[in-house]
Amino acid sequence: MLSIDKLDVQLLGLLSKDSRMSVAELANSLGVARNTVQARMKRMESSGILTGFRPNLDLPEVGIPIQAFVGLELEQGKISAIAKSLAELPEVIEIHATTGREDLLVRVATSTHAALQKLAEQIVSLPGVTHSTTTIALTNPLPYRIQPLLEHLTNDAGWGRSTAFPRQQD
Repeated sequence: MLSIDKLDVQLLGLLSKDSRMSVAELANSLGVARNTVQARMKRMESSGILTGFRPNLDLPEVGIPIQAFVGLELEQGKISAIAKSLAELPEVIEIHATTGREDLLVRVATSTHAALQKLAEQIVSLPGVTHSTTTIALTNPLPYRIQPLLEHLTNDAGWGRSTAFPRQQD
């Protein structure tokens, strides 16, 4: 069951665009009271919906132009141990347990192709890794986003629990 409504989605959208907006700026943009914004942010943080405010980095701009996805097939029962070992590698930026042929999908980032090859060799040498497939990302035509999905899922959720929809400004 979805535990957010359209007001929450709009608040999250504003925070996604600029996580440095003050509570007063958020309230003004949404046309609601500061207490409403504060209460909703507190509720979303305490429930685990909102897990933090992070900078969105352009990796090539900071000197890390190579990103790749490494699919790993593992020996049975090794996911936790291998995930722990992978998490110790600074180039590993994300790990997903998956279904299908591969057990883990690992997103990595390096500064050079040579560094990617060295990392791939480190990964396949981990005990329990039986096969790997590395796919280099060329471009990112659609960066990570969540706002359209949240808007779609809250189409019928209403705007606020006890707050009237704000009047549209001309």
